Amino acid sequence: MFGIGMPELLVIAALALILIGPKKLPDLAKSIGKTLGELRRATDDVKESLLEEIKPIKDELPNKWELEQALKKQFMEGAEEEKGKEKGKGSKGKKGPQTK
Repeated sequence: MFGIGMPELLVIAALALILIGPKKLPDLAKSIGKTLGELRRATDDVKESLLEEIKPIKDELPNKWELEQALKKQFMEGAEEEKGKEKGKGSKGKKGPQTK
């Protein structure tokens, strides 16, 4: 938990008990717990609203498999065109060995 071990927690608890006092410490712990609960609910609400906003955009995007297939197809077609061009260049410009 945040790199804090048991000895550190005991020191923090002892300092809180000394500085705040045993009478106010339970009330402080309760208010901190309520605050953390409200913060968690607020972040969950924000997360949920963001997911609702992103969902239509995400649905429009192609999934990973479709995108991979489209890229492979495009790459393979481009590679075949390049091979065709190279074969055409190699056979036209050269003549066989000339004999005199």
